Amino acid sequence: MRSTRREFLAGAAALPLAAGCAGGSISGATVTSGMAATSQKLASEAAVSLLREGGNAADAAVAAAAMLALTEPTSTGLGGDMFALYYDATTRTVSGLNGSGRAPAALSTDLLRRQGLLPLPPLHAHAVTVPGACAGWCDLAARHGSLPLRRVLAPAVSTARDGYPVGSWTAHGWAAGRGQLKGPGARDLLLPDGRAPRAGETFRNPALARVLSAIAEGGKDAYYKGEAGRAVVAAVRSEGGVMTAEDLAAHESTWVEPISTTYRGLRVWECPPNGQGITALLALNILEGFDLRAQDPMGPDRWHLLIEAMRLAFADARWYVADPASGRIPVAELLSKSYAAGRREFLDPRRAAVDVRRGSPAAGSDTVYFCVVDGAGNACSFINSNYMGFGTGIVPEGCGFPLQNRGACFVTEPGHPNCLGPRKRPYHTIIPGLLTREDGSLFGPFGVMGGFMQPQGHVQVVVGLADDRLEPQAVVDRPRFCVQPVDGSESRVHLEAGLPPSTVEGLRGRGHPLVAGVSGFDRALFGRGQVILRDAEGRLTGGSDLRADGGVQSL
Repeated sequence: MRSTRREFLAGAAALPLAAGCAGGSISGATVTSGMAATSQKLASEAAVSLLREGGNAADAAVAAAAMLALTEPTSTGLGGDMFALYYDATTRTVSGLNGSGRAPAALSTDLLRRQGLLPLPPLHAHAVTVPGACAGWCDLAARHGSLPLRRVLAPAVSTARDGYPVGSWTAHGWAAGRGQLKGPGARDLLLPDGRAPRAGETFRNPALARVLSAIAEGGKDAYYKGEAGRAVVAAVRSEGGVMTAEDLAAHESTWVEPISTTYRGLRVWECPPNGQGITALLALNILEGFDLRAQDPMGPDRWHLLIEAMRLAFADARWYVADPASGRIPVAELLSKSYAAGRREFLDPRRAAVDVRRGSPAAGSDTVYFCVVDGAGNACSFINSNYMGFGTGIVPEGCGFPLQNRGACFVTEPGHPNCLGPRKRPYHTIIPGLLTREDGSLFGPFGVMGGFMQPQGHVQVVVGLADDRLEPQAVVDRPRFCVQPVDGSESRVHLEAGLPPSTVEGLRGRGHPLVAGVSGFDRALFGRGQVILRDAEGRLTGGSDLRADGGVQSL
């Protein structure tokens, strides 16, 4: 097994990002037998151990997801949701899995109004939607995997019992979020000695080991109809929520047809709404009309275009992305090249737009991301999340995981496509990405985690790969921007440290309200990305973000 990762020093205070980021791959040896890139070393090792035993990309992905549920409870777990894209090397097809949960049947805007909870507080128990992660893991393994679930979950089970050293980025997030942890299981299970574990300390989670063992033996029913499900319902209701056992029992994942667009000779794949992957595709369609290769990759002209394209894309996505079961979403029209050409007219290369509004196409989702490619060329692009760190912070008794707050992504405006409703899925920020060539062969899975940063990260990674032809580690090491918030003219553009001062001043001169020089652990704002590329001869090269505790593992 090979493990490659540049060391991250001085408490993440000085991530070594080159201004131009040219050159070869820094992390991830070139191999053909299989590779995993995750945000936590033990998750990468778990994935590769499954590949070594004859498992494929799906088996390895679920093993990594389970290990991350243990090692990064600050971001992900069995109380959250998941999405995945799976590339089948034999058929050269991409399938999508929507593992997001729905609102309780008894939850409505009328109830929130009567309780004086409009707008919905993001950490309230009403923000807990049914956790979809467990069903997603099981369904992915059942359709595409080759090993028994018992074997796939074994690395996470044993590590939960024996313990693991907490990573520095995870320890920082744990300490920052400890105040939101609540419920009967919080103090004993996730705050030993009443505090967050420090970097390097060994943390054990025997409660999570028991839940994972039950799932390994009984599948998803052991969670949704078993002891864990009953604990989830009890915890939510004890904090004022309305979730029921029937809500959990009714949950199911959805296999979806991925959406895509072409960009510079590549096809970019995303999961459809209720995920926000369409945001990245909308922005790439707009950017396709500009000659980015002729520009300085770190210059103000390039960065201005990327920022403005993202703002236009978000203006559309924040209206149109919703649960497709609740109404038609004009995906084909939004992704048409003619629609992109019309939206491109609103982009002034010399000035930031003051007022960005959604278009009207003609009729016609804090997170972990990781990716795996096996020796046969199958690939899994996978993302799993609680949303705001620990989510609501509600920890079911005896379970060892917090519950998400995805319901905070609903709106309560009547008539809005994403308005909260019973058994409805919310706008979802988590998005896996995948690239194929014109002949349908795999170019590689990729992703950047982090709330509304995710489509922004996707665009910056794809531009780096397609326009600048960077290697995986170079593209994830590059400084990033993050527009936040994404739904108003008052949004600020956050710029990561490492960007040339001339670019900062150039953007400010174009009218962008900036927060420049973001550094240290505050770089978490820009997400954490992973990329694995496969060349025409089957050789793999990977990169893993230094804004996390992980790396690339290969056979």
